Amino acid sequence: MRDNAHTRESPQPTRNGPTRRELLGAAASALALAACSSPGSPEPLAQMDASAPARAGMRASRPNGTPATTTTGPTPTATPTRPELPRGGRTLFPTYRLAGFCGHPGSTALGKLGIGDLEARVSEIEQVAAKYARDRAALPVLELIATMVQSKPGQDGLYRLRTESSVIDQHLEAARRHHAYLLLNIQPGRASFLDEVHAYERWLSEPDVGVALDPEWAVGPGQVPGQVFGRVDTSMLNAVGQYVAGLVSAHDLPEKVVVYHQLTPSIVRREHDLKAFPGVAWLKSIDGIGVKADKVETWNRILATTPRPLVHLGFKLFYDEDSKQGPLMTPDEVLALTPQLDYVMYE
Repeated sequence: MRDNAHTRESPQPTRNGPTRRELLGAAASALALAACSSPGSPEPLAQMDASAPARAGMRASRPNGTPATTTTGPTPTATPTRPELPRGGRTLFPTYRLAGFCGHPGSTALGKLGIGDLEARVSEIEQVAAKYARDRAALPVLELIATMVQSKPGQDGLYRLRTESSVIDQHLEAARRHHAYLLLNIQPGRASFLDEVHAYERWLSEPDVGVALDPEWAVGPGQVPGQVFGRVDTSMLNAVGQYVAGLVSAHDLPEKVVVYHQLTPSIVRREHDLKAFPGVAWLKSIDGIGVKADKVETWNRILATTPRPLVHLGFKLFYDEDSKQGPLMTPDEVLALTPQLDYVMYE
């Protein structure tokens, strides 16, 4: 367990307050208001070639000189452009390497994405993503905590709070201005991952929005987040994967990423039962905390239980908590991990 984070309640985070270890007290009172965004405009339909020989009223002559009236051919049907990823194409890997920040607006305890001006953060994400591109194209990522775990049960008794639609729209607009990808992070408390994913169908039906599941904060009846480690059974991951695959098919979407975070092997049960779904790219973020040696040890331990090559690999760095114990790992050090990773996320 990370520094007793799961054995005590923690105070309300403030701008200069606690770190992620104390995120359970986080409240959504500082949610930024933003105008709802609308899906991006479709590409213009293809135009008919103006030089096409067969047109209404056009007359031709037979070889013997007898005039003959031609009939107008069928009008070509314009084909709409299929939805693509923010920086082109319909397949994530191995074309792209993802890199970005996680967080929630107004709370420094929950990650860098929530600190300061959103536009400035996304510009910074672009710079970080470029450092990790190397042999691939960079795809910047905003991992917004959309369902936030709470230390109190709330009116529904589920120990979770959903982010306002306007805040999600604001982050999607910012992502689109920079041709970036939006991930909706879910810390479900006692709620079902599948129910929470359903709640975000409006955004997950877009080509540039994926989902990230955080089972460390998924607890059962009678359990309180922060007092025990949460966990997820792979049957739930498969249910989410099947649902997302249905959205991809229904809306002709490009490949969509489904991330699941993992701090210890016990957090994901029966992982060998994970299934492949059309249009879904499984990605595991390995979330070890500490100095480089500790993080690499966690990487190797969790990698041993990962169904490869079905699952792509990610790695998480903590600006605050890692740096308190030693130097933050550099991009060169992160990219030296084997096998090659596909996602780097900073909190």
